[in-house]
Amino acid sequence: QVQLVESGGGLVQAGGSLRVSCAASGRTVGSYANVMGWFRQAPGKERDFVAGITRSGGNTWYGDFVKGRFTISRDNAKNTVYLQMSRLNAEDTAVYYCAAADGYVLVRAAGRYAYWGQGTQVTVSS
Repeated sequence: QVQLVESGGGLVQAGGSLRVSCAASGRTVGSYANVMGWFRQAPGKERDFVAGITRSGGNTWYGDFVKGRFTISRDNAKNTVYLQMSRLNAEDTAVYYCAAADGYVLVRAAGRYAYWGQGTQVTVSS
């Protein structure tokens, strides 16, 4: 099993920046939780893929709406994944979830992620 705990959400003004973190614990070696991702869900909307990264950090990918504004990274020594967000706008307001998937295949679909954090609220004021 893998446990994920997000932190760093909050209120930020439009145009500002924010970094959210996800600390992983449990079985996080080998193929377990090798792929880490961030998703977000706004009220009344579906959960969208934001960004993903493999344990090596060599492979990253992003949702189309990111458009160079967000950067995902990870510190394997701390078992922590980060999402640095900049040029935030009101449409980025959502609960941001950290997720982990076993295996070595880069995936975007939420259903492919077996482990989820509780989420952290990000609110962008306009």
